[in-house]
Amino acid sequence: MFDLDTFTADLLSSSLCNEQHWQGLDADGLAMLYDVTATQLLDSQVPVRRVTCRRRPSSAWFDDECRQVKRSLRTAEKAARKAGPLSDTSLPAVSEWRVLRRQYFSLLRQKRAAFWSARIDADQHQPSRLWRSFDELLGRGRAPVVTDISASVLHDFFDDKVAAVRAATANADAPHFTPVPAGCVLNEFLPVTPADVVTLIKALPDKQSASDPLPTWLLKRSADLLAPFLCQLFNRSLQRGSVPSSFKASYITPLLKKADLDPADVRSYRPISNLTVISKLLERIVSSQLVKYLKDNGLLPDLQSAYRAMHSTETAVLKVLSDLLLALDSGNLAMLTLLDLSAAFDSVDHDTLLQRLYKSYGLQGPVFDWFVSYLRGRVQHVRLSATSSTLSEVLFGLPQGSVLGPILFLLYTADLLQLVKRHQLTPHAFADDTQIYGSCRPADSAVLSEKLSVCVDMVSAWMAANRLQLNHAKTEVLWCSSSRRQYQVPTDPVRIGNTEVLPVKSVRDLGVYIDADVTMRAHVTTVVRSCFAALRQIRSVRRSLPRHALLTLVRALIVSKVDYCNSVLAGMSRHLHDRLQSVLNAAARLVFSARRNDHITPLLRDLHWLRVPERVKFRLCVLVYRCLHGTAPSYLADDLQLTSAVGTRRQLRSADSPTLVVRSTRRSTLGDRAFPVAAARAWNSLPPAVRDAPSLLTFRSRLKTWLFELTLA
Repeated sequence: MFDLDTFTADLLSSSLCNEQHWQGLDADGLAMLYDVTATQLLDSQVPVRRVTCRRRPSSAWFDDECRQVKRSLRTAEKAARKAGPLSDTSLPAVSEWRVLRRQYFSLLRQKRAAFWSARIDADQHQPSRLWRSFDELLGRGRAPVVTDISASVLHDFFDDKVAAVRAATANADAPHFTPVPAGCVLNEFLPVTPADVVTLIKALPDKQSASDPLPTWLLKRSADLLAPFLCQLFNRSLQRGSVPSSFKASYITPLLKKADLDPADVRSYRPISNLTVISKLLERIVSSQLVKYLKDNGLLPDLQSAYRAMHSTETAVLKVLSDLLLALDSGNLAMLTLLDLSAAFDSVDHDTLLQRLYKSYGLQGPVFDWFVSYLRGRVQHVRLSATSSTLSEVLFGLPQGSVLGPILFLLYTADLLQLVKRHQLTPHAFADDTQIYGSCRPADSAVLSEKLSVCVDMVSAWMAANRLQLNHAKTEVLWCSSSRRQYQVPTDPVRIGNTEVLPVKSVRDLGVYIDADVTMRAHVTTVVRSCFAALRQIRSVRRSLPRHALLTLVRALIVSKVDYCNSVLAGMSRHLHDRLQSVLNAAARLVFSARRNDHITPLLRDLHWLRVPERVKFRLCVLVYRCLHGTAPSYLADDLQLTSAVGTRRQLRSADSPTLVVRSTRRSTLGDRAFPVAAARAWNSLPPAVRDAPSLLTFRSRLKTWLFELTLA
């Protein structure tokens, strides 16, 4: 702390007051001597420290109208101060200033509310985009980093990365192809009608590429006029097996893989292809006919959950976690391995893919010719800020951002799942994220570990033969057991190729954290931490938001996180339920500006929000309804069995009940949490009026009403 008396005493005793130092100096010399001495003394009393001042630009809603009113208010304030004290309302100038001040504050409230409402309504269906724009508007987003990366440098990096994978797999064995079942052939596309084209155009998302000749909104508005011409163009392409060259040109937008990565590092980016809307329309036509053919003939991989209707990250994680819980419930240890691929989509070999489409999936004639034309002759370049790279031909890979790319990748890697099954292990894939797991008795952990190593060796060899590369260094291994048997979990490293991988305590699997003891503690902790951080952000602008906009923001950024994959939380401890419930309670109080000690039940009732246990039960029952009506993945539906389908119960009264068989388990903290058990019990507890709903929409409505009345009414 600065002490004036001490500073004065030091100054009087310093060299500045020593006559022999200042005699003969002119005014400039005396001033310089004074500055030097005073600075030294100030540094001793008040040391210099660096302070970072963040520039806060004007709020986005503060427009020219606000500035004009503010200038008028300042002019009126000066006139009022000259007239007398601002507290004297009898003065005309003061009265005028007070009126203008009320109008100014009212205008600010209107501008803020209108701005936030418009922004939230525009992004309410895209929580990630809403959060980014919300963070930027508050001035709390990541500061843009000025880098010297050019489009050409990124283009070279993307090409070199694929070249490295190609070089590493150059000496691999030739790929093998599973023969297509007899009678499975697709040799021609069905023609489309103008009505089909109009329907596709109307369903387009409201985004576009810079290569489009007209914006998407104009294309939608002119759909009826343009549909006959587009229909003729598409039918010629399908009949002749040829894709127009202009449809195969794209530009790449580099996208950060994660928000916390260094923007100055080229390794932080992935290439996203931007294609014209018309070319994507053609791809959607081909995709719908191809997927229908694959589904009708049972050619889609059963344990691949990406880019498929009725499949999701939730169903994938739920299946894996249920299998792990049932294995632990039987007294076994379980082992989960997450494999990582290097530039998977960009390394797909076109010749191998075309052979697989022909030999393993029966694509022939104009259909096969169309895919040959689709893959050959593609060109692309990278755009970054104001720079652009040179146009180059695409020799390998599938365009990320296309409609057909993901489907073709699933077909390209489908044989990998069968390879894992041949090693008595269970696979599950979501795009290029592959999970392999198995179980064993505690005494046989070394055998399971060696079995996994051999399986991964075969997987790596298969990938090399198909010109893909397994990233051994990023592969994660998790041993799972009950909390009481953690001492039996092996701690020795597991051989993954030429790398020794140490087991971890938790893994992030498709956005869900799985612990070694399968308690879901790590997942709940992560969700609670991120939700409260978002609540603090929202609270800072609460007064600027109308109630409906605030509620939309809370639902998109808070409730969606609590509900993400919440079916995996069935049967978890009451303590973890309470932690998640505290997030919903804080969000409800924020919406209603309630105090911390206000009772929460009336607030939840007004919002029509279920509590966390009921939200989990709601999700489980919806999945059961979908399973029983054929709109859920087969790997979940096959784990459920109706009581009426059990032969030994056909003579019992329960045979006529639409209930499910509940498996017998050993431990409520393990087996009872698995999907077949938890879902069956949740379904059987429903009243008949809810279970017998004629449609999913009606079922959801009746189910929520019943749960709401059961707990909050």
